[in-house]
Amino acid sequence: MTEPAPSLSRPLTLTLAAATGLAVASIYYAQPLLPTIAGVFGLAPARAGLLVTTAQVGYALGLAGIVPLGDRFERRGLIVAMTLLAALGLVLTALAPAYPVLVLGMALTGLFSVVTQILVPFAATLATPEARGRVVGTVMSGLLLGILLARTVAGAMASLAGWRSVFWAGAAALALMALVLRRVLPRHHAPVDLSYPQLLASILTLFREEPLLRRRAFFGACAFANFSVFWTSMAFLLAGPPHRLAPAAIGLMGLAGAAGALAASMAGRMADAGRGARATQLGLGLMFASWIPLALGARSMTAFLIGVLLLDFAVQGIHISNQTALYQIRPEARNRLTAGYMTAYFAGGALGSLLSASAYGRFGWNGVVGIGLLVSAAGVAGILPWRGKKAALPEGAGT
Repeated sequence: MTEPAPSLSRPLTLTLAAATGLAVASIYYAQPLLPTIAGVFGLAPARAGLLVTTAQVGYALGLAGIVPLGDRFERRGLIVAMTLLAALGLVLTALAPAYPVLVLGMALTGLFSVVTQILVPFAATLATPEARGRVVGTVMSGLLLGILLARTVAGAMASLAGWRSVFWAGAAALALMALVLRRVLPRHHAPVDLSYPQLLASILTLFREEPLLRRRAFFGACAFANFSVFWTSMAFLLAGPPHRLAPAAIGLMGLAGAAGALAASMAGRMADAGRGARATQLGLGLMFASWIPLALGARSMTAFLIGVLLLDFAVQGIHISNQTALYQIRPEARNRLTAGYMTAYFAGGALGSLLSASAYGRFGWNGVVGIGLLVSAAGVAGILPWRGKKAALPEGAGT
């Protein structure tokens, strides 16, 4: 299938980056607010942590069931509709009178926030081949900043106007962005002659036929599991002794992870230069190493910040090199490749959140660090068969 002529300006690239950031932020507002929400609803830490897990499970379901539709339906209309539905989920969360409604709102928000994973391959489709890594890196930098700034903004707003104000503001921002996207996005329909069941089944076919997808999905799952292991329990650590930080201060921790935005840009440029495999290897090594200062972070804020910087830098470097490699194969199936990869990615994140909340409840921060080290070791171990198959991993392919 012939790709459409690229038509991606710099302003449109930045708009796509902002849209992905706002959409993905909606499932992370709750993280620095978990101690506050737990107090309001009388929840144990593990049950409060399930709010994050619920949003990520919803996201994973949306990846598997909704994102593949981008290969079949007109993308602008699909993007606008999903953005509005994600905003509706935030409204429900803001209005929640009880814990079950809160969970429902988070699930709905997570389900439709997968619009980010239609925006990213759309950007890759519109970009020229020689600039694809840079464009994906830019859009994904917006997504990362959305994740990180969500925590900072949520903590500050909760301190000033209560935790519900965070979700009201997020809903308004998404609704406004839907109007902007409706105006600036080009219409684009890449028809695929498959029914919906066939479209979903073809994702499994891609996993069977593409070893690159299997390998990259594994690395992505390990990376985001690490990310979630850390961020799910981080607020409980910092709210307790010896740090005793307020929600606003906990939210500011998101700024420490902004180095990941730099990693996204660097990894995209390395992929464009044919060094995507090097970026992945570097990221996996740094991800394991980051848990050493994070372990010391239970007592030292300096060590904690160093660990945050290393972890976010590593996770985003791995993620961008993964996506850039995948977008170089099967242009007609980019949304389904994205769905397969990101389903594994967020399934890893959901598992990481679940393990983190349980480990913290049973063993405290040391338990969280132990889980992080084990998951990181699994990712590093995945390099070993890779290094023995150089012929199957040409640098020029970004693998």
